[in-house]
Amino acid sequence: MASSIFEYAPAPESRAVVDLAPSYGLFVDGEFTEAASGKVFKTVSPATEEVLSEVARAGEEDVERAVRAARRAFAGWSALPGSERAKYLFRIARIIQERARELAVLETLDNGKPVKETRDVDLPLVAAHFFYYAGWADKLEHAGFGPAPRPLGVAGQVIPWNFPLLMLAWKIAPALATGNTVVLKPAETTPLSALFFADICRQAGLPKGVVNILPGFGDAGAALVAHEGVDKVAFTGSTAVGKEIARTVAGTRKRVTLELGGKGANIVFDDAPVDQAVEGIVSGIFFNQGQVCCAGSRLLVQESVRDEVLDALKRRLSTLRLGDPLDKNTDIGAINSAEQLERVTRLADQGEAEGAERWSAPCELPSTGYWFAPTVFTGVTQAHTVAREEIFGPVLSVLTFRTPAEAVAKANNTPYGLSAGIWTEKGSRMLAVAQQLRAGVVWANTFNKFDPTSPFGGYKESGHGREGGRHGLEAYLDV
Repeated sequence: MASSIFEYAPAPESRAVVDLAPSYGLFVDGEFTEAASGKVFKTVSPATEEVLSEVARAGEEDVERAVRAARRAFAGWSALPGSERAKYLFRIARIIQERARELAVLETLDNGKPVKETRDVDLPLVAAHFFYYAGWADKLEHAGFGPAPRPLGVAGQVIPWNFPLLMLAWKIAPALATGNTVVLKPAETTPLSALFFADICRQAGLPKGVVNILPGFGDAGAALVAHEGVDKVAFTGSTAVGKEIARTVAGTRKRVTLELGGKGANIVFDDAPVDQAVEGIVSGIFFNQGQVCCAGSRLLVQESVRDEVLDALKRRLSTLRLGDPLDKNTDIGAINSAEQLERVTRLADQGEAEGAERWSAPCELPSTGYWFAPTVFTGVTQAHTVAREEIFGPVLSVLTFRTPAEAVAKANNTPYGLSAGIWTEKGSRMLAVAQQLRAGVVWANTFNKFDPTSPFGGYKESGHGREGGRHGLEAYLDV
């Protein structure tokens, strides 16, 4: 964004590593097939608005077909010894590693996030989840869920557009390791990496029907959640849709995990290392353009260091590079869709209208695609919309506090409870504050660090259940 003595030369990642077909079908029972209705939809690149491909749009009939296929495959898959299931998961993990560059470019094209994020964060974590749960497949009786834990059956899984392949891995890896079969619906704006994963399943020789992929819209997701043949529902997405799913499954025998919205607090105390904290603030809210459910979208900074932290933060934001997501130097990519950009814009304008002071990093936005400059609101109170609602964009709200007790009270003053961050040099303060925060994940002197061995999930309206780690097995076992 800001010019420096040495300008960055363009460093684009080649699109040639991805061979995109003009159209893709649904993946049901090991085969690519048209939707029963014949309907299709287009998936576009958020950075350029170009149509990448045409994709079959699943409907109720297709859900029926996929659930039947998953049910047929369940008997054989669940009967395999864990060590045999593990072989397929290890194979999938290795193929993901081999095809990591191709998948990283594909994800960037379809999602709009910088390729350095898909390459260095998303893909290594995707492979790591499959490796990790492959290791559990033959050790389930030692996981603490009883001597002979059984799989549930067919898992219906609905994932969002912000981490398409990573959310797929979070859902599919533990489901397969525990002996379940899967019907997964990717988000309508980012279906491509899930369809490439379907190809990886075939490449790995996975038995037909064990994994089924149904690209489509909300109606397909709703049909999948409501289907009588589904034993387990897993959803990551908005709190509003999560509540709808909870109403649908209430009173049924279905097990459900929901990973929903957040309004994470990033708390900076007066003894925090400022430069390190600023890097954490930036990665907390501007990583993936702030389109992260556990984003640190509220910065709570101790009053005595407010000016120092804000000055350092604005200087740092002025060096971020916004633009072509396929350029390896890009820090800020495109917003995922026109609809999402409209929401971010509307909520930011509302923050300004309510009297908060708005500052955006100086940068030139490309003329095509969906773009929003990194934005910071100061003078924010807890009554402001930008402090309460999940914006899901590169927008940071700054509040201040004087005492640790005030910081905790403000951090917990939200219907959400997914994540929080603490920045301080005192270990005792770190632990004392963390114990009082009503958040599923609390980071200390870092932010947005993920590991397949660590459970993830929220309190209150941020969801129900845990994914990742040993805890992530329980949701897929009849215990």
